[in-house]
Amino acid sequence: MKPGKVYLIGAGPGDVELLTLKAVRRLGLADVVLIDDLANDEVLQFVPKHAEVVRVGKRGGCASVAQADIEARLLTEARAGRCVARVKGGDPFVFGRGGEEMQALLAAGIAVEVVNGITAGLAVPATLGIPLTHRDHVHGVTFVSGHTHQGDEPDWAALAKSGMTLVIYMGMSRLGLITEQLQQGLPADTPAAAIQYGTRPEQREVVGTLATLSADVAAAGLGSPALVVVGPTVGLARPPARSAHSIEKEFA
Repeated sequence: MKPGKVYLIGAGPGDVELLTLKAVRRLGLADVVLIDDLANDEVLQFVPKHAEVVRVGKRGGCASVAQADIEARLLTEARAGRCVARVKGGDPFVFGRGGEEMQALLAAGIAVEVVNGITAGLAVPATLGIPLTHRDHVHGVTFVSGHTHQGDEPDWAALAKSGMTLVIYMGMSRLGLITEQLQQGLPADTPAAAIQYGTRPEQREVVGTLATLSADVAAAGLGSPALVVVGPTVGLARPPARSAHSIEKEFA
């Protein structure tokens, strides 16, 4: 039997309208879909009715299917000749472990196609009008994970001195420590924001400074999944734009 193919698909940060055309077309080919919790279920409207949908978790701090088991399931389905859509929130190659899955599949001789998605680090700050780069303020951006692996810890002091906008994924559980460490290289009044459920209707955000952000987040009851943005352009933040649904209703 000829092996099937696996598509590693980025579903974007949450708003289904940010799904790419290529992702929609590849979802339409699927026999089996393995979908993460952070991917919006609305993307499943583009999957054929006959396709099997398998939920594999993958949400920080919650029970989820082990990575080895996900990779084993991908191999099993592809070896059975099926077309498999592996759907991840954001982009599969930005803190999505897509690289690990691609390596496992290629090592087994399975064809893989990567379908990029809009990562939260790009889309979520934009909901508040926060540019990640700006000629008058900052000339670069760094994406970094606040979730340590086997004791690995980013050099927060060095990142603070980099002069870049910092976009921190998976940092909410360690926010107090992170903001304290960043103050070794940045002023306490550096603008900072935490944005939960970015691009979704239930989005909530707190905008403050490095000195106040952790306490403000706790007072507001924000939690994961959320993105933290630090840098001078956070000071340009404004109320989030209205959703497409509200705009359609206004002009209906």
